Amino acid sequence: MSAAGAGLRWLARLSILLMAAAVAILIAFAELRSLGLVGIGAAGACAMLAGAYWFLAHRGPLRWLACALVVLAPAAVITAYARRNLLWVALVAVAALLLAAVSARAAMGSTRPASGPERRARRPGRAFLIMNPRSGGGKVARFGLQEKAESLGAEVALLDGPEIVDVAALARQAVADGADLLGVAGGDGTQALVAGIAAEHDLPFVCISAGTRNHFAMDLGLDRDDPSTCLDALTDGSELRIDLGRIGDRTFVNNASFGAYAEVVRSPAYRDDKRGTTLQMLPDLLRGNGDGHRLSAHAGHADLRGPQALLVSNNIYETTDIAGLGARAGLDAGTLGVISITVDNAAQAVGLIRRGRGRGLQVLTADEVTVEAGQPEIPVGIDGETVMVATPVHCVIVPRALRVVVPRNRPGAQPRRRPFRWHRLWRLAAFRGQPEP
Repeated sequence: MSAAGAGLRWLARLSILLMAAAVAILIAFAELRSLGLVGIGAAGACAMLAGAYWFLAHRGPLRWLACALVVLAPAAVITAYARRNLLWVALVAVAALLLAAVSARAAMGSTRPASGPERRARRPGRAFLIMNPRSGGGKVARFGLQEKAESLGAEVALLDGPEIVDVAALARQAVADGADLLGVAGGDGTQALVAGIAAEHDLPFVCISAGTRNHFAMDLGLDRDDPSTCLDALTDGSELRIDLGRIGDRTFVNNASFGAYAEVVRSPAYRDDKRGTTLQMLPDLLRGNGDGHRLSAHAGHADLRGPQALLVSNNIYETTDIAGLGARAGLDAGTLGVISITVDNAAQAVGLIRRGRGRGLQVLTADEVTVEAGQPEIPVGIDGETVMVATPVHCVIVPRALRVVVPRNRPGAQPRRRPFRWHRLWRLAAFRGQPEP
């Protein structure tokens, strides 16, 4: 066994030892009261999660009572521990569990992203790049992207006018004028529009991480902290073949969202008051009232009834963190990822923390997804931009549709941390047998 493999084993054993130490501390110092200690903590956590759901699902006095529950539940737990002189025991046990979690996460090791085969990219003769100076808080100017791109021989079109520019028409005209590479420095919605045109003409595409979140750039392994490094793809690039998602004639590089998120973002008030608009609309959307559309979907062999939120993605996301989507292990598996969330009550909200085992969360894959709503059209968030789409909405995956050129030396080409898995931790910690890869 390699030294690295042995190190992972000992990290796994340390993690389990720290978990056992936390339990031993509770038993040794709290004695029979340790069961009550754990019960109080669990009850407080459940009360806090239930309060958070009630806060989002109701208005008026009940919302503020729920807010008080979120604040008072942990305070009550701390007070209960202190009155029994067990606060220090709880703090030491929690510290041991936190260290155990860190060790367990480190024990998972790392793996190289499954980006598929790469080949050396040919240097373009007429690269055409579209840049949005307002995207990402002004990254285009801050990192000198226009100047660097032009110094490398690329033609740059800046979206800096007050008028709305038809980005798709701009890209199509560039192709008609002889462009042999298209690229975008901007948000994922603009990336998707131009990527679709590049795929239509079998042209290479360059993603420049000048947006706000840059999910697409992250899954391509690009540097999101310094978008200027993405331009190295023009002179020292590798070409990948990746999948694209499609809804009719619209392309998505990340995902299409249905339900609560798309409804909220569609509201005219959302741009000026994101938080207030979300809190105002969520109660009706969660209860299926108001203007929200009751969804149903067919994905592979699964029928999904009444989800409040449905996410269809270009390849499947890791869901080890229920608070947010993880990275995609690859963009060339030729399948759609589907995440359906249904939360009808506080119990289901608490169940979502069970990472895929709660009744309110379904995670699956499919080649095609059809979404129906009983209305002639519904809002769909396509890579973060909400558009109205006629129902039924058909989502498909187009395998290996896009030629993407990325810098050969990029952060994502380095190993990534594996997601946490209990069974892998136990196999690593075992003194006999080999852990699964």
